[in-house]
Amino acid sequence: MPALTEWRVPPANQPRASDYGFDLDRALASIVGLHAIIPPDAFSAETLGTERAGNGVVIDDGLVLTIGYLITEAESVWLHLADGRVVEGHALGFDSVTGFGLVQALGQLDIEPLPLGSSAASRIGDRVVVGGAGGRTRSVASQIVAKQEFAGYWEYLLDEAVFTYPAHPNWGGTGLLNERGELIGIGSLQLERERDGKGEHVNMVVPIDLLKPVLDDLRKFGRVNKPARPWLGLYSTEIDNRVVVIGISANGPAARAELKTGDVILAVDGDKVTSQTAFYRKMWALGAAGVDVPLTVHHEGVTFDVTVTSTDRFKLLKAPKLH
Repeated sequence: MPALTEWRVPPANQPRASDYGFDLDRALASIVGLHAIIPPDAFSAETLGTERAGNGVVIDDGLVLTIGYLITEAESVWLHLADGRVVEGHALGFDSVTGFGLVQALGQLDIEPLPLGSSAASRIGDRVVVGGAGGRTRSVASQIVAKQEFAGYWEYLLDEAVFTYPAHPNWGGTGLLNERGELIGIGSLQLERERDGKGEHVNMVVPIDLLKPVLDDLRKFGRVNKPARPWLGLYSTEIDNRVVVIGISANGPAARAELKTGDVILAVDGDKVTSQTAFYRKMWALGAAGVDVPLTVHHEGVTFDVTVTSTDRFKLLKAPKLH
């Protein structure tokens, strides 16, 4: 893991305390570094790696909110604090629908939690801070540039994600702070968009309002306590109004059904789909995990029907070790 001192946000992009009506340094002190070790035989090791580093935000006594992919199947988690201390943590919970992850510190943090704000109340054009572990030099003075639907290739969909510019270079688990110093989102991805003929990087942020309905379940059960969505283990993208398979998860339902990279998904249960969002919504509307998902697929000039028996993706994950 790179030491915190090895990089800094360019000075022009760093937030200045005088620009905000809240105590910026105090708020940023609630953001910690996070380092997770994942066993090599974990289901997510192949795609996400066995060592993952990012950020997390203290939202309650010893409770750290982060982005879930950093801690999925983690056998050990370490929290790096601004005063140089390193505290062991436990991967407490992960929600694949929102993408949030929770870590419980196993030692005293002595860090004031950041209050939760309302992501729904934020507006395009709002000045925000994308906060990273290490204070102002590792945080970005940013702006909300979009609030819109986001579909991820890994069977993931947000009705309204928040997008910020300029982008944070170490975005995973960053805290999105509004002008009152409240937490309104957690950094998930860096994406490129085109503006005025040039490519620029933006951060995709998961809105904090999605946490409120699932937080109690994540603390108690490690996941949301309701039937899981059907999952196929299929990576897709949208090309010219077609849903194209770009990868298959090993040992997942799509692999068992012998779907292949390059397949085009034309319909779900007889209903035509021309977008990822339509594909996901029609699949999820069929029922809970375990439901059969009838697909119409086109591959190298041949169109055929195949039924994929979905599963709960949690069943493929290693349970985090309790200490």
